[in-house]
Amino acid sequence: MIAAISLSLETPLAIGRATIRNRLVMAPMQQYKGTPEGLATEHHIQHYRRRAKGIGLMIVESTAVSDNGRLWPNDIGIYSERHVEKLKRVTDAVHAGQTPIYVQLSHGGRKSAPEVTSRLIAPSAIPYDAAYGMPAELTVSEIETMVEHYRLAAKRSLAAGFDGIEVHAAHGFLIHQFLSPLSNRRNDPYGGTPLARTKFLRDVLAAIRSETGSGYPVMIRVSSTDYAVGGLTPRDLALMLQPLEAEGLIDAVDVSSGGLLPVEPADVHPGYQLPDAAIIKQHLQVPVIAVGGIRTRSLADRILRDGLADAVAIGRPLLEDPDYGLKMLNSVQ
Repeated sequence: MIAAISLSLETPLAIGRATIRNRLVMAPMQQYKGTPEGLATEHHIQHYRRRAKGIGLMIVESTAVSDNGRLWPNDIGIYSERHVEKLKRVTDAVHAGQTPIYVQLSHGGRKSAPEVTSRLIAPSAIPYDAAYGMPAELTVSEIETMVEHYRLAAKRSLAAGFDGIEVHAAHGFLIHQFLSPLSNRRNDPYGGTPLARTKFLRDVLAAIRSETGSGYPVMIRVSSTDYAVGGLTPRDLALMLQPLEAEGLIDAVDVSSGGLLPVEPADVHPGYQLPDAAIIKQHLQVPVIAVGGIRTRSLADRILRDGLADAVAIGRPLLEDPDYGLKMLNSVQ
């Protein structure tokens, strides 16, 4: 049993060499408001500025590292220098409220938006479903090129003024596809064993670190389970992450679930992903962020007090009410 500790939402939290003022995080949520070229717009500036009140950390929506890897047609990207200026306006707006803001770097892999994807790719030629179609299996050379995309995206993230980076390794997108045995059937350095299936993620993180240096916050978002027989479990994932933590490649883990297959969890209730986050926390030393149906101050404080996670993230409530974070912090319920 995890020992109870004296923490609350107001307790500061260290991530890498940075410290956030409280443990309430705005989860990354797509806005579908980018230009056809993947540029951020005035909508993004106002959306993030408006929701920064009270939040300890804000994570920007999925931001594509390649024009061939957007999750939806109107996603924003960071795959060219043109994107930097627009994103800098977003970070400046959030920084005006003294709130740190991280970018979430992503590639859709076999779940990239068909409308804006010229070639669907994946670790193995296994489709997500008939609507997306059959992806091409990446060659080793193409994997190395993809790692370079992440490195360049990290470099642009620094230029755009982001305070940290979250690598999207969840929800069935490219990195998750490499991690899961259900979507990675390779028998080369990038597949065949749990350690090999982490190689792509490790290479991506190392490339990002080559730009950011140590101490700059780099975290990952993971899916703790594939909700399928033979897929990833929380313990599997935790053991795969331990070597990355030991190398100093990750400073925090943001725990979500699912997305690899077109299946849904059987029971979605407040805090339904908490048991998985707690298992992962038991195996790691870096902070773990819990997300999923956390809407009340009382639940958030219990999560922290009972040591189930080190921070909590909220998403949909902030879409419904931009002041929800501030109200949650001021609540006594």
